[in-house]
Amino acid sequence: MISMEQVIIVNEDDNEIEVLEKIEAHVSGKLHRAFSLFVFNSNGKLLIHKRADDKYHSGGLWTNTCCGHQRPDESLEMSIHRRLKEEMGFDCELKKLFTIQYQAEMNNSIIENEIDHVFSGIHDQDPSPDPLEVSDYSWVDPKDLIIETRDNPEKYSHWFKLLLERVINNYYNYL
Repeated sequence: MISMEQVIIVNEDDNEIEVLEKIEAHVSGKLHRAFSLFVFNSNGKLLIHKRADDKYHSGGLWTNTCCGHQRPDESLEMSIHRRLKEEMGFDCELKKLFTIQYQAEMNNSIIENEIDHVFSGIHDQDPSPDPLEVSDYSWVDPKDLIIETRDNPEKYSHWFKLLLERVINNYYNYL
């Protein structure tokens, strides 16, 4: 299925320049606004998920709880909650941790060039993920996850490996 979803193209200061179809933005490598959500439970375990195999990029890889793109007709706050409900089947309070810009070539001629707003939250129930988005999920001890991503980096999404230690080191002190 071809996406008709639009993303917000931005400059390096995260100011909107234009709106572009999501796949076109990823093929052209234009800088766009995105977000990554890291949801922990009260025991400090992080909810990660395995992307469905037929996702347009990084299919079959493990990654953070949820990620997505702000739509032109919604605020960033609205988009993070919409996407968490769509992808993982729940919602929770989320707080912004930091923003990062990164660029990476993915499979299928896809280029991730994003200003990524990173949020975290706490939720204690198992998700009800959308099977078109998620093929599996797990609650994982962050210390074990850092070791696992170092030992088996090919099993994890690029952005997840980039963000994981910063999220944990700076905000959760699990190490």
